[in-house]
Amino acid sequence: RSDRRFWRYLHSQQNFDGHLEAVMNIDTNAPAFARKEIVIHAPVEKVWQVQSDIEQWSTWQSDIVTAKLDGDLKAGTTFRWKAQGLSITSRLHTVEPCHRIGWTGVALGMSAIHNWRFEARGSDTLAITEESLSGWLTRLMKFFDPHFLEKSLEATLLRLKTKAEEN
Repeated sequence: RSDRRFWRYLHSQQNFDGHLEAVMNIDTNAPAFARKEIVIHAPVEKVWQVQSDIEQWSTWQSDIVTAKLDGDLKAGTTFRWKAQGLSITSRLHTVEPCHRIGWTGVALGMSAIHNWRFEARGSDTLAITEESLSGWLTRLMKFFDPHFLEKSLEATLLRLKTKAEEN
């Protein structure tokens, strides 16, 4: 049921030509949603370079095994990745270099909307991430750990901070 709600929500984000709007909001009615942020002591260009290089995610995120972008880094491009035992197919909905990147994703029993925003703060960067998850697997994971999504976002932000602050 929530998977159908996700696809209806996704469809509602399309303009009259069927294209996704520039920014897709997370679904705050989903079974799981969270927002976290961190200050990274690196310029926004460096943080963007690390986060937007999808095919290199596995080099700094231990829970990601592989990630393959199926084209250019632009809205509408799909990418396929494996994380925590799940094979995920995602589609970029927002790509604004050094400012925003976001995607939707589907895996067995789960659908997601994940957004990142970056704000320059002098020589530092404020990284903000938010995600919503729907589907039976989401509900099961939430049953065993009600804060699993918050923990996941915090861990990813810390890994991004570590990688971006490397010299």
